[in-house]
Amino acid sequence: MKKKTGDPHCEKKIILTGGGTAGHVMVNVALIPKLKELGWDIVYIGSHQGIEREIIGRIDGVPYYSVSTGKLRRYFDWKNFKDPFNVLKGVWQAYRLIQKEKPDVVFSKGGFVSVPVILGAWLNGVPSVIHESDLTPGLANKIAMPFATKICLTFPETKQYVNADKAVYVGAVVREELKDGNAEQGRKMCQFDGKKPVLLAMGGSLGSKKINDALRANLSTLLAEFDIIHICGKGNIDRSLAGQKGYKQFEYVNEELPHLLALADIVVSRAGANAIFELLSLRKPMLLIPLSKAASRGDQILNARSFEKAGYAEVLMEEDLTNESLQAAIHRLYENKDRYRKNMEKAGASDPLQTLLAIIQDTARR
Repeated sequence: MKKKTGDPHCEKKIILTGGGTAGHVMVNVALIPKLKELGWDIVYIGSHQGIEREIIGRIDGVPYYSVSTGKLRRYFDWKNFKDPFNVLKGVWQAYRLIQKEKPDVVFSKGGFVSVPVILGAWLNGVPSVIHESDLTPGLANKIAMPFATKICLTFPETKQYVNADKAVYVGAVVREELKDGNAEQGRKMCQFDGKKPVLLAMGGSLGSKKINDALRANLSTLLAEFDIIHICGKGNIDRSLAGQKGYKQFEYVNEELPHLLALADIVVSRAGANAIFELLSLRKPMLLIPLSKAASRGDQILNARSFEKAGYAEVLMEEDLTNESLQAAIHRLYENKDRYRKNMEKAGASDPLQTLLAIIQDTARR
């Protein structure tokens, strides 16, 4: 039966959720144009002030609703006593929104805002699909997974950590527009003369102080060999380095990213799953500096080791990060770039986006 969604040709409605970092949004960004092509009515539920509001707000035709959420911390913080009530409030808000919107399915990319939405879907009897990026599930997804209908995996090894009856190996969903980058356009953005290879350094959507500081501490040495693109995170521009020849800083990039990636010869990056699979799809040799266990649950370390074992990446542990080790790792990466590219070319040529779309359509209530 056709749903009354305001579009006479639309037969299905989906609610997308996920946020906190760009990695918890970008798969949704990749899905939205495909869902529109298939005639789906799309609604997004995110947090009040998360990066997802900014990213989704740029997309026409996708209403955005916000719900209350709280960070579920593994360490002592007085906010731990308040945030469970914020989550409960978010569950009630999500329940009411889902009751009003009557979606056929909910799709979650994770992050703490997704917990109330998945619970709200379960309370309404609406099926849901979760996509887990990392090799081991994050805390938010661990809480939400028992209430989900399907759990889609990026790494095949993840199956041992989740309910096998719900799990489906899909792989990494990569935004198609990343493959449309133009290196010459990227060179013009950065005002590089093209005489040196290009190193791109990035620390995730929120930036990485450790990578920023290490790169800048070695800037003069590295600039002797490379032109450098530095995506340093919001509020992390170093004004004293503005105008430095061969060095271009960005806080955060969106439309520019495909062109900057096309220009890059090698990449220094954190080891968030979405980012490293995007680099894999573009065959970009990468030096991964995963978040340490002192600052995370260790998921990036597992991601990085998996890529290292497959021959896709050089890995430098954050605890081993020094001026000397960074320079040596970058030089090794550049010297062996062709070997890394050949290894990446052997990666499977499946289409995770189409697989994920099929799972979403199959899970949607009839």
